[in-house]
Amino acid sequence: MPAYNSVFNADPSPRLIGNFPLFPLRTKIRGPIYPLPFPDPPLAANESPDPDSESYDILDETLALFRANTFFRNFEIQGPADRLLVYGIWYISDCLGRIKPHYGVREATKEVNNAALDVNFALPGDPGWPLNQMYEPPRDRQDAEVLRQYLSQVRQELAQRLLARVYDDETEDKPSKWWLSFTKRKFMGKGL
Repeated sequence: MPAYNSVFNADPSPRLIGNFPLFPLRTKIRGPIYPLPFPDPPLAANESPDPDSESYDILDETLALFRANTFFRNFEIQGPADRLLVYGIWYISDCLGRIKPHYGVREATKEVNNAALDVNFALPGDPGWPLNQMYEPPRDRQDAEVLRQYLSQVRQELAQRLLARVYDDETEDKPSKWWLSFTKRKFMGKGL
């Protein structure tokens, strides 16, 4: 059975830096890409809009496919959206590895947000990037800076959405064991 690929591969013209796509996101975090509208009526923080909605973005899809795709050691990239999906899955794994089972919401938020706000992360073409053979580096320094800003925006928004799901039970101050059970799994045997 093959891994689940992104439905956003059908998007005819995403903006690309190297071969990494810059898709619009539903976010209030400032970045180089225009934001998508929020659903009306508003959803709870741990819910995603319907995939047919104009508010549905690639981060909703990444969170939805994370647990299923984590079990695969091979992944065939069928389009640019899959590259962002792979990065998102690696980043979610990294965040879950930072959340300890005894952490409350405050400790986990602090730990995950510190990782999201760190701007010293590898870009495609850097020696620390996990799969350089699948990703093209940015063309120049300006493209590299735009990509870094976009990935920073993705990391911050993904961290917020992940925390809302991991701590979705407001009566308990413990992370969901169903999410933390994936901390030891490495998608494609790699990580950030």
